[in-house]
Amino acid sequence: MDYDILVIGAGPGGYHAAIRAAQLGKKVACVEKEYVGGVCLNVGCIPTKALLHVAEGLRKARQAAEFGVKFGEPEVDLTAIAKWKDDIVKKQTGGVKMLFKGNKVELLKGEATFKDSHTVQVGDKTVTAEKIIIATGSEPMAIPGFEIDNQTILDSTGALRLTEVPKRLLCIGGSAIGLEFADIYNALGAEVTVVELLAHIVPTADEDVAKELAKALEQRGIKLRANTKAIAQKKVADGLEVALEDSQGKQDKLIVDKILVAVGRQPRSAGLGLKPLGITVNRGFIPVNEHLQTTVPNIYAIGDVARPPLLAHKAMKEGLVAAEHAAGLPSAYDTVVPGVIYTTPEFASVGMTEKEAKEAGYEVSVGRFPLAASGRAHTLGVAEGVVKVVGDAETDLLLGFQMVGPGAGDIVAEAALALEMGATLEDIALTQHAHPTLAEAFMEAAEHAHGRAIHIANRRSRYHLDK
Repeated sequence: MDYDILVIGAGPGGYHAAIRAAQLGKKVACVEKEYVGGVCLNVGCIPTKALLHVAEGLRKARQAAEFGVKFGEPEVDLTAIAKWKDDIVKKQTGGVKMLFKGNKVELLKGEATFKDSHTVQVGDKTVTAEKIIIATGSEPMAIPGFEIDNQTILDSTGALRLTEVPKRLLCIGGSAIGLEFADIYNALGAEVTVVELLAHIVPTADEDVAKELAKALEQRGIKLRANTKAIAQKKVADGLEVALEDSQGKQDKLIVDKILVAVGRQPRSAGLGLKPLGITVNRGFIPVNEHLQTTVPNIYAIGDVARPPLLAHKAMKEGLVAAEHAAGLPSAYDTVVPGVIYTTPEFASVGMTEKEAKEAGYEVSVGRFPLAASGRAHTLGVAEGVVKVVGDAETDLLLGFQMVGPGAGDIVAEAALALEMGATLEDIALTQHAHPTLAEAFMEAAEHAHGRAIHIANRRSRYHLDK
């Protein structure tokens, strides 16, 4: 065999798998057909967050007069912004290449196709490996009638190319991608409308938490239309005319300059040659077990191509597990997966929603703490946001956490650790949190579930002494 372990794909999951396998003493190669770092580092997580930082800076500069600092209207240089973003991407992808070199991971450029369970064709070269890890990621989903040209109808990659700011932008899809680009382009001066097919934006969120995010976005002028479907578009004299239809079948039209299609992503499993190996796919996903093995035991699949959720950090963790198991260690995947939307304010969640917990048969205990009652939030000029915790009323175990507010993407790590450690709401409530911080809101939400929050009104609970 040419290699002990061959990884197909150098995105977050793939490069984690390759480096961990090399750390364990294996001879490793990683195949990449496009760019090291995958979608996340090149045209996803990293450049998007760079632009969101620009958007937040613009917004803060415009709002600074509220607390006595006057900048005037910020001047936007799109060329300079694009260069700054691209420099960050180059540093990140260059860093991965250096990690490959430092860990003696061989990088093979080209598209991979299986010839048999141990043999892969990479361009005009044939390579063999004892174990193979598929980490081919995902690509944007399309919708009929809205074919991507990245001129007027954009996918997420096209939306990153900031050569101009459209006067009017329609984002189709009210989850992470659509909302983050809505946030960016709104800050840059576009009139932004977001349409979401389901009942509220961020359909996976608790409805009351999603409403808090919606309220904050609408206050900045982003128009949100839930229960709405984009059914057709055509060019007209003053832009693109989009036909919209609500859940009752009522139709209307919207004129915009550009459309972002952000209805989700789909796994990249086509063209790998899996069927002759006896590996079947389900809606493009490659079924795996807890070790990330496919139905062919020496072949693994990780990240977006394996199963939802399609998140870089989940792929990274799965990459470590697959590499360790392929190297002979008894490693298995069993961990909670936090999710973050990096708008201003941020949305973050981990574990079950209140609805999911009830559907799973739990009697729930719920605590909420609005950031309007947080001293630290006020010092940041923040009036909107909420922390919501869901617990098991019988055992008091934390079941889920959701937050809308500054730093939610960092604070969710505390909730993820609490879930992994089997913490109760009482544990969280009794843990001292530094004051004044936004993290205190997690503690106060847990106290609220017990009827003991200090800074907001409480419900009666089973913890009251007079009960």
